[in-house]
Amino acid sequence: MASPDQALDRALAALAPLKDAGSGRSLLELQWIDQVRLQPNRAVFCLALPGFATSQRERIVSEARAALLGLAGIDDVQIELAPAPAQAGPSGHSHQGAPIGAGGHGGGAERQPIAGVKQVIAVSSGKGGVGKSTVAVNLACALAQAGLRVGLLDADIYGPNAPTMLGVAGQTPEVQGQGADQRLTPIDSCGIAMVSMGLLIGENQPVIWRGPMLNGIIRQFLYQVAWGERDVLVVDLPPGTGDAQLSLAQAVPMAGVIIVTTPQQVSLQDARRGLAMFLQMGVPVLGVVENMTAFIPPDAPEKRYELFGRGGGQLLADEAAVPLLAQLPMELAVVSGGDQGLPVVLAAPESASAQAFLALAARLRALVPAP
Repeated sequence: MASPDQALDRALAALAPLKDAGSGRSLLELQWIDQVRLQPNRAVFCLALPGFATSQRERIVSEARAALLGLAGIDDVQIELAPAPAQAGPSGHSHQGAPIGAGGHGGGAERQPIAGVKQVIAVSSGKGGVGKSTVAVNLACALAQAGLRVGLLDADIYGPNAPTMLGVAGQTPEVQGQGADQRLTPIDSCGIAMVSMGLLIGENQPVIWRGPMLNGIIRQFLYQVAWGERDVLVVDLPPGTGDAQLSLAQAVPMAGVIIVTTPQQVSLQDARRGLAMFLQMGVPVLGVVENMTAFIPPDAPEKRYELFGRGGGQLLADEAAVPLLAQLPMELAVVSGGDQGLPVVLAAPESASAQAFLALAARLRALVPAP
């Protein structure tokens, strides 16, 4: 039986033939594949591609998985995303790869602010179905209720729900100009300005895009939208740890990210991965929001039914040493408000859910004071 060191040597040897298609250099030497480690029946490594190499991602992931799964005792490969490594330029000075969506090999990875936007707060989740978009939309409305000028960027390109939740699914934003000078006017609804892929495609039209196209539209939503003066831009990210998260984290400076989970263990497992990704990307994690904490029946508002277990949000927050920002209940008013295009913060302001969202907004304002 091989020792741990011998097993790791074999894993590194299996990855050694993988090369950058442009320079022909080893991915291990470039540190695009790094922090290789072995767990029982699993290999784990960090993938840290500079922006100019994103077109190679699928090939690299496929080849790395195949190489590691070919080793005895490895049944699974876990890939973690990390910032692009510093690399020596022609002058010998180190520089970072260009942000995703930027052309060429030159330039730094310095994040570019959005004109007129003071702060960016992302709302993320490790898996779908935990109510992330509901949290993002109601949080944006709650911040607007507190007197802030709020924008909402629906970056869930494959499953855009914000237009329906804000009652503007049938509207189309005005677009002016061409190419790099093109500007899109956000749709105003419920006191916030919003853009979404859902405003640009048909109701039943799927978005079938690979990473580079996804990165491009997110950068357009960030930098080619007439946001005006905004105190905060709330970004509703898709679930998981994919291209959208990486694009946002590398493109724009953020005040931080909120991780949404439910109390159940399956949700926690995925939320941990999402939280770890943002930490690796150097994005502050503001805290955890536990959604669907308990069901409140409309005919017995004094009762609470914990349908998905208990304590998951607190456990995740404690593990990451971040605050548990809110425990949001389940109420029929949340569902009906989302379906009817009027978020619960506005539709039922006295409800327990609306009050919880307002408290969440107040807590975030205290955590992230205005610049």
